[in-house]
Amino acid sequence: MSKVLDELRREYAENEAKLQQYQHRAKRLEQRKQYYEKGERQKRAHHNELSVRIKAAEKRMAEIAVLRTHIINYAKTRETYVAYRKAGYSKKFRQEHEEEILLHQAAKNAFDDMGVKKLPKVKELQAEYAKLLEEKKKTYAEYRRSREKMRELLKAKENVDRILNMKEEKQAEKDRNQTERS
Repeated sequence: MSKVLDELRREYAENEAKLQQYQHRAKRLEQRKQYYEKGERQKRAHHNELSVRIKAAEKRMAEIAVLRTHIINYAKTRETYVAYRKAGYSKKFRQEHEEEILLHQAAKNAFDDMGVKKLPKVKELQAEYAKLLEEKKKTYAEYRRSREKMRELLKAKENVDRILNMKEEKQAEKDRNQTERS
């Protein structure tokens, strides 16, 4: 009898030690899960900020392209429009130079819509465009790296979640088996 009792005590102590180990592992997994969730939020915020910077650069680049086109059209058609005004806005002159006059007026309307008072130089716009393009390329490279890191982080988080769910399922199964035995 004492032999059986000693064996049961030893088995109880072993099970108690295993239980503590499992609880410690579960606690570490929960902490790791929290760490990954925090990291995910930070990576996602950084990723979104990069995306906003890229979109802002693309928007400004599009504005510069439109502005540059209008400046070039305005410069090319200025003499024709001046001649049209000197001709007293003649219908005949307008019919002969309709395309150039419309381009000139469209450019003027675009400048008014953009709120441009003084026309910037095309070289300045090209320099700004080149700077934005370079910035966009750098930001996009960082964006790709950030996206990959975020994917890795999400995979790790999913793995931890899967392990935690498996542990919970095993525990639930173990509880059911014990209930059935009783």
